Amino acid sequence: MKIHFIISSLRGGGAERVSALLANDFIKKNISVTFITFNQGDQYELNNKIKRVKLHHGNIPNHTVRSLFNLLSFYRKKENRPDLILSFITLTNLISILTAKLYRIKIIGCEHNSHLRNTFQTDKFTKKYIYRSADAITVLTNFDVPYYRKYNANVVVMPNPATFKGLQKNTHARDKVILAVGSLNRYKTKGFDQMMYIVKPIFQKFPEWKLKILGKGDEEMKTLKTIANELNISNHVEFMGFRKDVNKIMQSSDIFILPSRYEGLPMVLVEAMSQGMACIAFDCVTGPGDIIHDQVDGILVEDQNQEKMTSEIQMLISDPDLRKKLANNAIKNVERFHIDKITERWFELFHEIIQRA
Repeated sequence: MKIHFIISSLRGGGAERVSALLANDFIKKNISVTFITFNQGDQYELNNKIKRVKLHHGNIPNHTVRSLFNLLSFYRKKENRPDLILSFITLTNLISILTAKLYRIKIIGCEHNSHLRNTFQTDKFTKKYIYRSADAITVLTNFDVPYYRKYNANVVVMPNPATFKGLQKNTHARDKVILAVGSLNRYKTKGFDQMMYIVKPIFQKFPEWKLKILGKGDEEMKTLKTIANELNISNHVEFMGFRKDVNKIMQSSDIFILPSRYEGLPMVLVEAMSQGMACIAFDCVTGPGDIIHDQVDGILVEDQNQEKMTSEIQMLISDPDLRKKLANNAIKNVERFHIDKITERWFELFHEIIQRA
C-alpha cells in the first residue's frame, strides 16, 4: 500500500509531531510512505526510507492557491499517485481533498482541534461543504462526531498515539519544576498568559519551585516575558524554546500543567503522563477529560478556574505521596494510547476505505 502524508510543514506543533510519528511507524510495518509539505521547516525527523516531497516552489502570491496548484501538478503524473492520502489540519485538508477528488484518490482528512475553536471562514466552509467528499474525516474525541455528521462527513474517532515509551521505573528524584509545553505562537489558546497569574501565588509560598516553558515563538515569548516581569516572577520562569529532548525534561520535572482554553486531544498531556509526571489540567471542552481520570491518574480543574488551579497545584506540591500515586497510575493508564494500538486502528480504517468500490 502506498500512503502519502500531506501537511503544511514539519515545524514544531502537535499535528506535525503526530504525522511524523505515524509515518515513521508505518514505514516500519512495510507501508510505502511519501511525506509532502508546502512550507519550509523540518523540526521532526523522518525515517530515511520515507520519500520526501517539498512543494514549496512557485511565484503565486496566495499561499493556498500556490499549494493547490503545486499538488495538482504533482499528481498529474499517474505514477505519483498513491493508494491513499492522509492529510492534516483544515486548510491542508481543503487543498488535498479537492485534488484527491479530481484524480480519484482515496483520502482521509485529519482534524486536530475541537470544532468549537475559532477558525477562519475558509475553515468553516471546508468543514461544512468539503469534508463530506472525503472518504473519512478523523477527529480526536467523541465530542466532535455529531458536528461533522450534521454535515454528512464520514467521521471516525482516532486518538493521537503516545510519542514516548512509558517509564518502566519511576523511582528517581525529580526537580522542583512545574512544566508547560506548547507552541508559544498559540499562547492564548494554550493559556500560557493566564498561567503566569496562576503560578504567582505558588512562588510566593514555595520560592524553591520554578516554571519551565517549552515551545517556539520569539515574538510571543517577549509578550509572556513582559507579563512575568510585571508580576515579579521572571526569576522563577524559564523559557527553553523548542527542544527535541522533551521526554528527558519531563522525566526530570515533577508537575505538568495544561492551562489550555481549547484543545483537541493534547498529546503533550499523554506524553507527560507516560513519563511519570503528576499532571493537572483545566477540564476544557475536549481533551483532558478524555485522558485524565480525575484524582486517579491526574487532576482535572474546573474549566478556567484560575484560583482553583493555583490551590490544586499548591496541594500537589505539599503532598509528594499524592504526586507519586498520580504519576504511577498515569504511566499504566496511558498505555491505551500506545503507538501499536493506535496504528492497528489506522490500518483497520485503511482496509475499510480501500475495499470500498
